[in-house]
Amino acid sequence: MKEAKKMKRLVKSIWIFNWFNSCGFTEILPVIGSRWDMERFGIIPVASPRHADCLIIGGYQTEKSIKRAQRIYRQMPKPAIVIGLGSCSMSGGMYWDSYNTIKRLSDYIPVDLYIPGCPPRPEAIFRGIMKITEMVKK
Repeated sequence: MKEAKKMKRLVKSIWIFNWFNSCGFTEILPVIGSRWDMERFGIIPVASPRHADCLIIGGYQTEKSIKRAQRIYRQMPKPAIVIGLGSCSMSGGMYWDSYNTIKRLSDYIPVDLYIPGCPPRPEAIFRGIMKITEMVKK
C-alpha cells in the first residue's frame, strides 16, 4: 500500500505547449517521433496554453512574434515554466545580426532553462525536462 501511494506522488506528467518559429519545430521533431516518443516519458503536448505546465519556445523570435509569446505566457496558469530551446533563443543564433530578431529570450519572458544546440539533441531535451521535473518536485 505504501508503494502505491509513493508511485502516485512520483507519477506526474509535464504538459507542454510549444511555440516555434521558423526552423524551431525541427528541433523537437525527433523527440515527438516513434524512436524517442516523449509521451512515454510523461511529456504531454497540449493544444491550449491554459492547460500547460511548461512553455517551450524554439527558433528565433522577431519583434512581432515575441508579443504573441508573451501573451501565451500570460495565459498559462502559474507557476509557469519556460524552456528556451536552441541557440536562437539564447543569442539570436545565426540571425544574431538581424535588426528584427531578439537576441535573448529572457529579456522578454522569464526563462527557467535553456537547452543549447542547433538543433539540440533529443538527449539534451530529455535531460532538460528531467531537470524541470526535479524543480517541480521540490
